[in-house]
Amino acid sequence: MFSYNSPFRAIFTLIVLLLLAMPLLAQDDVAELMEEYRSAEPQYEVAESVVEFENEGQTVVGTLAMPDGAEGPLPIVMLLHGFSGQRHELPIVNTEEAMFSRTARVFAEQGYASLRIDFRGSGESEGEWEDTTFSGQISDAIAAVDYVAGLENIDPERIALLGLSQGGLVASATASRDSRIKSVVLWSAVANPPFSFAGLVGTETIQAGLEAGDEPVDFTLPWGAESSLKRPFFEDLYNVDPVAEISRYEGPLMAIIGLNDTIVTPMPQAGQIYMTYHPGENEMLVELDADHVFDILTEGPDDLDDAIAWSLAWLSTTL
Repeated sequence: MFSYNSPFRAIFTLIVLLLLAMPLLAQDDVAELMEEYRSAEPQYEVAESVVEFENEGQTVVGTLAMPDGAEGPLPIVMLLHGFSGQRHELPIVNTEEAMFSRTARVFAEQGYASLRIDFRGSGESEGEWEDTTFSGQISDAIAAVDYVAGLENIDPERIALLGLSQGGLVASATASRDSRIKSVVLWSAVANPPFSFAGLVGTETIQAGLEAGDEPVDFTLPWGAESSLKRPFFEDLYNVDPVAEISRYEGPLMAIIGLNDTIVTPMPQAGQIYMTYHPGENEMLVELDADHVFDILTEGPDDLDDAIAWSLAWLSTTL
């Protein structure tokens, strides 16, 4: 035995102080890496191909982006689109790219493979949009992990998820249910589905959806788009809780939010709640002076490029 006196006390105190400082030092390191990635030159050309795989008897279509010429096995990031979106995501004003196609390009240029998929019922994948549910999209994401884990030149031990909005909800649930996920990045992730979707479709629509039979319920989104969904979607608003899901995921977690977000609100609290309930110590919340989609529809790609650089910095230290 030893008494808690010098020099043991001094050594013990130093260890405690170092452990307390580690999270701050790690975040400083990520911030420094972010600045490096923000101005980094491309390291590789990008090779993209359209791929398909099956899930629950239907075809899921995706785009695989690879860093051409990079030595493998390579890390890979799954890009999960948001509500009523598709795998390339929204167009960026003053460019010829979309949100996820630009993200995939920059990732590949820095040595990261990615797969962006159309959830069933969206984009080019099979299925009907009105049959969409959170549970179905989580199933698609897990099937996509199955697919990439078997690809040549991909490291199945370095698979990450990046989800936007509803895709962030899907990423949270997928990470909690699939131990192959080694790191997660959430962009403007839905944290309280009933609250967020009440703002999107109205409480009357949610109530009608919960009471509907087999017929879809029609509604109009705030930006004027007409849509319709069946009862299982509205039931999943209460069956799938992304914060409860993230409480079962202990791996690295970064959440990037826009302080001017009017879709997922209030911010930054809707992002902070992921940090509060995430049990792991390796986590980071990034706040941007931007809207829900990082101002790509009004200002261009600057805030998105910040989000991409933060994501790369995080993945380079955790994947």
